[in-house]
Amino acid sequence: MTENLELYDVTFIGGGPAGLYGAFYSGMREMKTKVIDAQSELGGTMLFFLDKMVWDVGGIPALTGRELTDQLVRQARTFDPAIVLSQEIEGLERLDDGTLLLTSTAGDRHWTKTVIMAIGYGGLRKVRKLEIEGAERYESSNLYYTVENLEEFRGKRVMISGGGDSAVDWANELEPIAASVTVVNRTDKFKGLERSISRMKASAAVRTHYQIERLHSEDGQAIDKVTICHVETGQREQLDTDVLIVSHGATYEYGKLRDWGLGIGKDILAVTDKMESQIPGIFAAGDFVSYGAKVKLITGAFNDVVLAVNGAKQYIDPHAAKMARISTENARFDELNKQFVNN
Repeated sequence: MTENLELYDVTFIGGGPAGLYGAFYSGMREMKTKVIDAQSELGGTMLFFLDKMVWDVGGIPALTGRELTDQLVRQARTFDPAIVLSQEIEGLERLDDGTLLLTSTAGDRHWTKTVIMAIGYGGLRKVRKLEIEGAERYESSNLYYTVENLEEFRGKRVMISGGGDSAVDWANELEPIAASVTVVNRTDKFKGLERSISRMKASAAVRTHYQIERLHSEDGQAIDKVTICHVETGQREQLDTDVLIVSHGATYEYGKLRDWGLGIGKDILAVTDKMESQIPGIFAAGDFVSYGAKVKLITGAFNDVVLAVNGAKQYIDPHAAKMARISTENARFDELNKQFVNN
């Protein structure tokens, strides 16, 4: 257990896109900042999609999750925030002077004036696995639950099970390099951007109203055939495959955060238009929050966290400006920006 008695203006719980951009923006507002993440590296959920293309950041052409994460981390470090990794926060206590005391599962303690929750869908991510007996034996060969390196699939017959945006995006990313891509989905509904869905349907073999029923392996080591079954008629087909990617989503757990009294619903936290929670001094941003006009995009998370930082700044100092001056008027930022670009 380690202990740091320094008091911070704002502590971000979560080091994904919202937390990283928030650390930069809070530095712009000259707030003493700390970022705490349960994982061993910064990036949040993006770490599960490093080779996936990201299209929804304004002013930036499509780039990979890895490239975006690297740039966000560089930007977040601009004002030298304290960064603490591999610590899962579970405890919250308000001290007599109003300071918030955060404690980790390992007993580490952190003192802060405000907290911004940027934990995505929860700190503990558990992938939904294929519910077929014996499927786990192929996880070391050719059954995947995420794609970390596109080159592993070059020239192979790929089957993807799922209908979410990740399944759609992986189908589109793999189609140019795989021998073939087949997408199997229980319904005819797909989640994702309309253009991405249209592109998938035009290039991949899409089998709707089917689900995987059985895995076959001649050598017992790797899948070579898959039986799919029509969910309505019961009709079965057996398809050859070199790789099976299961993209059935994930479940997220909030652990003891639910005991804080934040008012967390089933999956998300309702906040005000200033990103305030039910607890004074605690704000939230990104996929964790819900409000009337919430935008579930990375750009939406950036907007959320700016509002949260502004709220935290005024919570500490009610006379502070409602928002930071724009960067083009900030001489200190201009100099730092030159350093950032040159590095």
